[in-house]
Amino acid sequence: MKKALSLLLVVMMIFSLAACAKQETPAPAPSGDKPATETPAKPYKAALLLNGTLGDKSFFDSANEGLQKLKDEVGADVFDFKVEQMGATAADEPKWTPTLLDYCESGEYDVIIIGTWQMIEGLADAAEQFPDQKFMFFDETFDFTSGDYKNIYNVLYKQNEVSFLVGAAAAMMTTDESLPMVNPADKTIGFLGGMENPIINDFLLGYIQGAKYVEPDVKVAIAYVGNFYDSAVGKDLALVQYQNGADVGYNVAGAAGLGQIDAAADAKKYAFGVDSDQAALLPEKAEFIPTSALKNVGNSLYRAIKLDMEGKLTYGVAESLGFAEGGVNLVKDAHYEEMLSEEIRTKIDELEAKIVSGEIVVDSALGKTTEEIEAIKASVK
Repeated sequence: MKKALSLLLVVMMIFSLAACAKQETPAPAPSGDKPATETPAKPYKAALLLNGTLGDKSFFDSANEGLQKLKDEVGADVFDFKVEQMGATAADEPKWTPTLLDYCESGEYDVIIIGTWQMIEGLADAAEQFPDQKFMFFDETFDFTSGDYKNIYNVLYKQNEVSFLVGAAAAMMTTDESLPMVNPADKTIGFLGGMENPIINDFLLGYIQGAKYVEPDVKVAIAYVGNFYDSAVGKDLALVQYQNGADVGYNVAGAAGLGQIDAAADAKKYAFGVDSDQAALLPEKAEFIPTSALKNVGNSLYRAIKLDMEGKLTYGVAESLGFAEGGVNLVKDAHYEEMLSEEIRTKIDELEAKIVSGEIVVDSALGKTTEEIEAIKASVK
């Protein structure tokens, strides 16, 4: 009997508590309060470390524009980035690797982006010390066989392919009697590199091959600034080439290459641009710039980061992008059509199609010995 009575009391208490709970309602929120929202997810963050500065109207500007394009497209709450301009002079060089290591130590960035052959040793050091930090390395070959570098994605460009078209166009221009600033009797064109290294020589060999493809006896004046920032030296070297008979030049020297465009304007000659649409960026000198060869650094970084955000980018490998992959192209706009004859433009389209199809295989400096490269240079001296 006592047990039955105890059980009855427990059941009554449960029903009583349930009734009280139903009667309790939350107090209304003050009229000015907003409903609680979830904390937004942390954005994917990238750091772009430049061993140079923005404003080169070329290589580094292209990289920055690619990241800005992605940020504008998806919003800063999804993707954000920081640019560190480390400088390009000899006095700046000692701080490049320490700056890279500082960014790694911060742990703040999903990926750190650097480029050029000058950063290879610093990248290898950083990748070993920070195996969980992801890196994107552009515009130079990274040697994956030298260690266990599964945190590096290496993107390269077939600059030799687009340079083949520039060389062909330059050689056709130098014999085009309809152009006001050429001497058709002198089949000489120029090339201005920043520093002599495999990538710059890859530009050069494609340029030479394209020029010889349409004008077998063409001559190419070749000079290197010794850096990628001294436009005054670039201008002096280009002026010498123009004075010695070159009608058309090709600058592959970063900010130093802007000196060649200045020289073309002074000498009333032509200079092909590189890495960015330099005719559009320098409208006051556009009449001397037929078009520009684009190494689409910005597009390649935009593509790689989007893939990484989706978990689809493979690290520990190198990828080379040419015409077929959108890694390089020649600016073909209204200015290009105005500057170059229909005959030249038709030939350029034909040559590009042959490169994409594999009918024309463009020579590359990558993997060639110094002796082999010097022999090619001598063939057009």
